[in-house]
Amino acid sequence: PLPFIAASPKTDSQGLIMPEDKFHKLADDTIHDLLEKLEEYGDSQQMDGFDIDYGNQVLTLRLGDLGTYVVNKQTPNRQIWLSSPVSGPARFDWDAATDSWVYRRTGVNLMRLLEKEIGELCGTPVDLS
Repeated sequence: PLPFIAASPKTDSQGLIMPEDKFHKLADDTIHDLLEKLEEYGDSQQMDGFDIDYGNQVLTLRLGDLGTYVVNKQTPNRQIWLSSPVSGPARFDWDAATDSWVYRRTGVNLMRLLEKEIGELCGTPVDLS
């Protein structure tokens, strides 16, 4: 059998892999900040089925019949993964230049994407920055 070859983690512009402890700090800070802001937003929404949960390093936002968002860390790839009922799956890499998580395929910022989609689904703007 062929030997198992692990996928290489994403590298920065200098070709360096982000240290794992730095990744965890950035990703955890982002997810916890998101949790806090979405809890505040949820408290202001009169919406059936609005529920936010964080466990096992996975953030789950349920919007009743409108769908469910899932945000989690992918440590080997140094990414935050998003599953969206609107735009589908996306993998966000840390962009030091803009100090934000960016989906390389489209250039979209994680927080801007969530603000746009959640605001449109719920009918009320949400500020996640």
